[in-house]
Amino acid sequence: MADNLFDLSGKHALVTGGTKGIGMMIARGLLQAGARVVVSSRNTDTCAEAQRQLSEFGDVQAIPADLSRYEECRRLADLVEAGSERLDILVNNAGAMWREPLETFPNEAWDTVIDLNLKSPFWLVQALLPALRRAGTADDPARIVNIGSIAAIHVAESPNYSYASSKAGLHQLTRVLARELGPQHVTVNAVAPGPFPSQMMASTLEAVGDTIAAKAPLRRLGRDDDMAGIAVFLAGRAGSYLTGTVIPVDGGIATTASGT
Repeated sequence: MADNLFDLSGKHALVTGGTKGIGMMIARGLLQAGARVVVSSRNTDTCAEAQRQLSEFGDVQAIPADLSRYEECRRLADLVEAGSERLDILVNNAGAMWREPLETFPNEAWDTVIDLNLKSPFWLVQALLPALRRAGTADDPARIVNIGSIAAIHVAESPNYSYASSKAGLHQLTRVLARELGPQHVTVNAVAPGPFPSQMMASTLEAVGDTIAAKAPLRRLGRDDDMAGIAVFLAGRAGSYLTGTVIPVDGGIATTASGT
């Protein structure tokens, strides 16, 4: 049994925001484990370049879509289902962050971030639930993996009001969906990343990356394989009895902090 705990051969996956950063780390891991993967992001050129890079690791397709819009979520779902009637793995990773002081934090920073970080995962689950149900069985459920954040577990120093709130909402949505969809042979879990090299974290890591690493119990930042590994675990046989969990992948930063 141990030889197939992390084997995803024959599985079909969708990774939103899978063209760079954490999403690309996850997509690569799923491909290397044998899955066929669709990735998406808003930019057509970015999709083409990601498909070129990821094709080294397996069967991948990139589809441009602006997932902050409901109709685009439905369009992406239709295209994914056109390629396969079932979907074994849905990774809701596409996200946005907005940092600005409290006094000047704008109204649009709420709509922009909440639409993509919280509404979009819900819309995609709605649209793709029939395909997930077709894929799941009692012994091998279909998997939904929502990418949250340690900003929803502890209080970060940066002023990211809508981001932290949206990710906290996504963590709770994960638990709510897990309870409802478990009997339908679909598990729902969340990963809460800490500091990983990505476009979203680039300015922060450039300014204080060494300090963040020094304060982490494991004394380093996240690496590509750390994120790929947790995704493959949750998507494979090894993670088939987990649902409703929020797993911090952060070197211990959020769960061992002595203060904020």
